[in-house]
Amino acid sequence: MCGIAGLFDSERSGDGDGLRRAARAMGDTLAHRGPDGEGVHVDAQAGLALAHRRLSIVDLSPAGAQPMVSACGRFVLCYNGEIYNAEDMRAHEALAGVAWRGHSDTEVILESVARRGLEPTLADMNGMFAFALWDRETRILSLARDRLGIKPLFIARSGRGILFASEAKALRAAGLEPRIDPEALAAYLRFAYVPAPFSIYEGVEKVLPGEIVTMGPEGGCERRFYWRLADAVAQGRREALDVGDDEAAERLDALLRDAVGRQTISDVPLGAFLSGGIDSSLVAAMMAARGGRVRTFSIGFPDFGFDESSHAAAVARHLGTEHTGLVVTGREALDVVPDLSGIWDEPFADSSQIPTLLLSRLTRAHVTVALSGDGGDELFAGYNRYALAGRHWPRLERVPIGLRSALARLADLVPVAAADALARFVPGAPPQAGDKLRKAASVLPLDADGLYRRLTSQIPDPSEHIHGAERESPFTAPSALGLVDRMRYRDTLTYLPDDILQKVDRASMAASLEARPPLLDHRVVEFAWTLPQRFLLRDGRSKWLLRRVLDRYVPPALIERPKMGFGVPLAEWLRGPLLEWARDAIEAPDYGGGLLRPEPARRLLGEHLRGGRNHAYQLWTLLMFEAWRRRWT
Repeated sequence: MCGIAGLFDSERSGDGDGLRRAARAMGDTLAHRGPDGEGVHVDAQAGLALAHRRLSIVDLSPAGAQPMVSACGRFVLCYNGEIYNAEDMRAHEALAGVAWRGHSDTEVILESVARRGLEPTLADMNGMFAFALWDRETRILSLARDRLGIKPLFIARSGRGILFASEAKALRAAGLEPRIDPEALAAYLRFAYVPAPFSIYEGVEKVLPGEIVTMGPEGGCERRFYWRLADAVAQGRREALDVGDDEAAERLDALLRDAVGRQTISDVPLGAFLSGGIDSSLVAAMMAARGGRVRTFSIGFPDFGFDESSHAAAVARHLGTEHTGLVVTGREALDVVPDLSGIWDEPFADSSQIPTLLLSRLTRAHVTVALSGDGGDELFAGYNRYALAGRHWPRLERVPIGLRSALARLADLVPVAAADALARFVPGAPPQAGDKLRKAASVLPLDADGLYRRLTSQIPDPSEHIHGAERESPFTAPSALGLVDRMRYRDTLTYLPDDILQKVDRASMAASLEARPPLLDHRVVEFAWTLPQRFLLRDGRSKWLLRRVLDRYVPPALIERPKMGFGVPLAEWLRGPLLEWARDAIEAPDYGGGLLRPEPARRLLGEHLRGGRNHAYQLWTLLMFEAWRRRWT
């Protein structure tokens, strides 16, 4: 796992010293991603420079150093990631006779490209990656990203040239002075992340999952896909699994065991995150089933009132792993908040970034690689919104839209305080019933796509806070899919790479830790889309087939409990230890840098402090942008 950066601009041809300085400056901003080594490659005549920061995982010798030049001298590779089938690729007949210099996956990719071409190589690669490939002969730079978007890659046009980097901060080190894109900011306010291909900056974009971006000496830029989720979904529907429960579980079990086994390849100490939930427990169980020493890691938050560390420890005892748990106080978690805007150098407001960062730091103190359970919810329908769509939407959809709209208006007329007071006399009524009633009313008048948009919005109406339009995701789900599958599809294209995987990448890389998600092996993804819905949602249970496989390794009693997530008590923090920080930001004369209106934020904070409404996530989204803006602009 590493950090990559570089620039290609034919107008800088001949400026070897300047190119080297720029590349080295870019690489220096990524030192946390690769503390074990650094390298720069310059092709002064072409105006190209590549920078690499190395976190040594496989082949720790100098033979694994980058940027790496192919044996024929034509290609140069600057690569971030891991390929888990490198030995299979090494055995390809086209690579017979290669005099291997080492055993790194970097060399395998490079020599495969030299002998077979870029796209056949990408088609065979099983792993997570983002890389830059320089062809000295044609003077074409190719940038590529893995199929699911596990590893990040930003690009920016600079004159007739291009800049690229694993993180946006490295682009600034090359002299780029980008402006905030108000339309991307509006999209951030809705989702708490900036959806790809956009970034928070004008003129800066993200290479999309499964995409290749090429640029030649004349400055022309071409974008194409070597893998698309839409194609995998279409094929999955054509080849829908038509077998019994036991056979389906056996096929998934075998596939996951192979994926986990491949991802345990490492020349440095390796472990696994373990929350005690379904996904991480299954990954740890399959590691333990292989035999040998398995190290697992979890953190607990007793101050938060929903500590799951005891569940993780119980699963670890059953599996026989060497478990390390850390109890984190509220104060220790709060101390992380000032670090967030520097680590996530694009506005990002998934508050589980805090425990993810703390877990990464704990894990890195013991190992260099950790397997995670990320991806299970999107692939196997684990989020509550899928259960809501599967169980309630078919009935709600039959109610005429006019009647639903009228019911929503009536609900809005009930004062929040009155609803809270009445709820005290109703057994089992939830806390803050008035707030929940308002939120439920907001989804009543919506169609299926509107329901998804509302359920995934942090700030449902960004126009209250910012003038202008909102960047719309270019991705739409195939119309032939049912609502649950449309949600899974859009989550896999947007929420998964731009929230979940970005969160884990930045948190783990800030700790110089490599995080691997075996559930996102592309073969598992493709298999998941062959599953009829009965294997996803059944008998009121989500991730039905995944649970069926886990039952083979871990007793259900250790796993079955309500889904709790990995969050922090934002609502309480914003009424207590973070209140002064929030007020200072929102009431500052320069709040929003002229891009955001202060009045809506102040109203949200006031309502939140009075206790009737819970605006924690909206406020966190606004505050994370403000912290980022003050750090980076």
